[in-house]
Amino acid sequence: MDSEQQKETYNKGVKIGIAIGGLSVLLVCMIAAGIVVSLWFQKKVVTERQNPTLKLDSEVTDKMNMLLDYMNGTFLYDYDEDALSEKIYAAMMDSLNDPYSCYYTAEEYRQMMESTNGTFYGMGAVVTTNPETGDIYIVEPYEGSPAEEAGVLPGDIIRAVDGTDIAGMNSDEVVNLIHGEEGTTVVVTFQRGDERYDATMVRRAVDVKTVDSFMLDDSIGYIMISHFSAVTYKQFTEAYEKLEEEGMKAVIFDVRANPGGRLDTVNDMLDYLLPEGLLVYTVDKKGGRDEFNSDAASKLDIPCAVIANGDSASASEVFCGALQDYDAAEIVGTQTFGKGIVQSIISLYDGSAIKITVEDYYTPNGNNIHGIGITPDIKAELDEDAALYARIHGFAELVMEGGDAQLDAAAEYLKSKLN
Repeated sequence: MDSEQQKETYNKGVKIGIAIGGLSVLLVCMIAAGIVVSLWFQKKVVTERQNPTLKLDSEVTDKMNMLLDYMNGTFLYDYDEDALSEKIYAAMMDSLNDPYSCYYTAEEYRQMMESTNGTFYGMGAVVTTNPETGDIYIVEPYEGSPAEEAGVLPGDIIRAVDGTDIAGMNSDEVVNLIHGEEGTTVVVTFQRGDERYDATMVRRAVDVKTVDSFMLDDSIGYIMISHFSAVTYKQFTEAYEKLEEEGMKAVIFDVRANPGGRLDTVNDMLDYLLPEGLLVYTVDKKGGRDEFNSDAASKLDIPCAVIANGDSASASEVFCGALQDYDAAEIVGTQTFGKGIVQSIISLYDGSAIKITVEDYYTPNGNNIHGIGITPDIKAELDEDAALYARIHGFAELVMEGGDAQLDAAAEYLKSKLN
């Protein structure tokens, strides 16, 4: 396919959605560092209610009741008792001093589960956190979404939601403010350069598109994976098989700026690609080990490269690590984020939930990459102009514009394997 044909293909609707961050999102609850979320884990968690390590003894409860007496007897204003309770629960999780562990109210949990399942009611945009400034910004508005219709652009920084200043909030909290009931209105205040503007949007169902694909020159297939949600496996296998039908002879998987997502999803995708064997294993605080294995069937029988960068985190690193350990793909790009821990979502009796770090994970060769990351086999960096363009406009626009040195390096490697 020549360059003019390729551009025509793009113009017909190939839109590559890329989520990034030094990880939130799943456009939603995956923070910029990325999160491997193990939803199955709650089935095996045993809450030792009978013999907890720490009990709220009489000294603690007496002091809390004393504070309540002062609040009820002397505080000038009324206060929300439910909000007080929720903040107590949140403070308990916050005391773990772990950025990946937190408490969800019942409403926050409902919204988070919608996001993890791939459908939610909101503005329809991928967001992430700038690890240097803490700003939460738009990576990519979804095509046809309320955000796109309101003129929101990649790089726009979120400053407020319905008049609430979001300074100091993490991306989970901001996304929870933006999401809500279908058909309701949300006003998000953005900053673009030196100017601020308000975007009024009506929340509606957004089916998250997590995979995009097309054919490059020399019959090299290209598959972008923006994050790993419940809908990703189906989208991924459909994309792969469509490219096979088009005569794909080699493939590039792109997980740049992919913050992570569901552990079960990435394992299903690796099972689809790889032969029989260990894909990843986890170890909990008591030394308990769980293994995830592939069966004998495998799809990946052609040359493969995976493009990754410093914003590829968590489940993205599980994906890269397994393919690298099996010598099934060359990793191209820069060192990945380095998040080798697993969170569990545990629902509570009243509809609320906690997200809590429960395990380390290891690649098939026994490597835990927490704080280290995956080292690329082929190092390639974007130049300053290309990196800035991707930061402002998104990787999709960079691919369409050209000048993507990491994509070029991956393509050149695969061409050498085909010749």
